[in-house]
Amino acid sequence: MTSYWPTSSITEQFPIDLRLDAVLVGDTPVMRRLKQAISIIAPSDVPVLINGPTGAGKEVVANAMHLMSGRTGPMIPVNCGAIPADLLESELFGHEKGSFTGATAQRIGLIEQAEGGTLFLDEIGETPLHVQVKLLRALETQTIQRVGGGAPIPVNFRLLSATHRDLQQEVAQKRFREDLLFRIEVFSLCVPALCEHAEDIPQILRSMEQGSRGGSTLQLTPCALALLMAQEWPGNVRELRNFHDRAQILFRNRTITEEEARIALAPRLSFVGGAPAVAEPVVDAVPEGVTDLKAMLAGSGTLDLRTMLQRVEVKVIQSALELSEGRVTRAAEMLRLKRTTLISRMQKLGLESDGL
Repeated sequence: MTSYWPTSSITEQFPIDLRLDAVLVGDTPVMRRLKQAISIIAPSDVPVLINGPTGAGKEVVANAMHLMSGRTGPMIPVNCGAIPADLLESELFGHEKGSFTGATAQRIGLIEQAEGGTLFLDEIGETPLHVQVKLLRALETQTIQRVGGGAPIPVNFRLLSATHRDLQQEVAQKRFREDLLFRIEVFSLCVPALCEHAEDIPQILRSMEQGSRGGSTLQLTPCALALLMAQEWPGNVRELRNFHDRAQILFRNRTITEEEARIALAPRLSFVGGAPAVAEPVVDAVPEGVTDLKAMLAGSGTLDLRTMLQRVEVKVIQSALELSEGRVTRAAEMLRLKRTTLISRMQKLGLESDGL
């Protein structure tokens, strides 16, 4: 089992398939490594396990894998967690007429529907153990047996699986079969959380605008963008989509300020005088050398988060430049930024370096 993301240097030897740029948005180092791994693995027929937090884009990665696989059949997505456990076997493998109460006709299962293409099992960790046994046999023999059926049916499909669970832990808890894990994880890809490639947020927002109805664009001030890039984003790209949609509704065809971005970040709005309420700005920044933030907040009651984050950013960039002996390219690599992005941030913050 091999994980090509995020540490392997093998991917750096391979070019990125240009088709991926239209499917997977982002050009940060972590996203480039993911695209390189997909470029290597996608043309094969081996099973791949896609890991990553909820909302990070695991199905998008699966679609990209199928697009580049060269397989002529369809991509069949299945959310294993959304199908009742007692029905999942019939949904995947199909059933014969009369095989159980309510089976009034023969049904072709989703595996057969993926003939010549790709079967994507999202949240495979939710699969019941008895279905795991049949899935393992299908992968090993390339045949299936419908519920209530007789002779095995040959199938030709490529399996992609996804989960946000730790399947090794599930194996230890006896909730997932170890032999099936070995079979589905010939390769493992990890989709990064949005906060791990926050520099891609402007590009992701532009891609969302292209797919939005009405053709309106979402314009944000630099401070508003900085606010978004400092968020934790527990819902990842899905949460960013929600922000985009709320901002489009609340502030259509205008440049969104930092205060307005704060409003659009919250799903619940409070209205004062018929307009969304904006919190009063705070004015005191964190004094130099203060490390006990709780004590500082208890003393002053306010904190200028923007100024504090800016000071932290300056110190981090300065530290990277010192460690890289002033070489911007090396500092950018240390900070997982594009060189042009780091130069832009340095210019905005008034930092200088003569190194390349």
